Amino acid sequence: MTELLVLAGIAVFLILKLKSVLGTREGFEKPPLPMPTSNDPAQKARQKFEVIDGGVDRDITDHVDEDSNAAKALAEMKRTDPSFGVSDFLGGARGAYEMILMAFELGEIDDIAPFLSGDVLEAFEGVIEQREKEGLLVQANFVGVREMTLLDAEFDKDTREGELKVKFVGELTSVVRDAAGDIVEGDPNEIKRVKDIWTFARIMGSDDPNWQLVATGE
Repeated sequence: MTELLVLAGIAVFLILKLKSVLGTREGFEKPPLPMPTSNDPAQKARQKFEVIDGGVDRDITDHVDEDSNAAKALAEMKRTDPSFGVSDFLGGARGAYEMILMAFELGEIDDIAPFLSGDVLEAFEGVIEQREKEGLLVQANFVGVREMTLLDAEFDKDTREGELKVKFVGELTSVVRDAAGDIVEGDPNEIKRVKDIWTFARIMGSDDPNWQLVATGE
């Protein structure tokens, strides 16, 4: 009974935490002011990333190259949805990475299902079901995110869907035990490093503020 109560408590914590990092808009960003027109192509390109104080939008250029397609996509996302901030998103993605990764490792993904696309949810469930068939139990503890990098961004003007690809390097301890409780893989005292590339998507400007994990890779 005690174990059931503990698991229930963990499940409630996970869903509340995920909503806080993926489904909450914090602060208010004023939309960019109209920029003066210019026939200079270089000046026009630079105007795409200017903010109210006249400088480049550091919220974009701090994470991707100013002249990249990713920067242009991020600028379009911010025009479409003034509440969107790149740094704010990455802060939420960091927390979401821990919550989703640990839910997957521990086989407790029911409560995070709304934050996963159908394909990702199906893939996660397949791995968890296979573990259960083999009588395996994963015990894991998250240590932290060692590295996080925004790799790319894309924006579809027709559907208003934005996608951001993020590289994570996380650290955790993890062991796999068999039905008898014996360790068959891992070391509880050894910190291992995992590398993941996750893609998050959302319809910019929609009433639903939630981002979904739509693709995973290494």
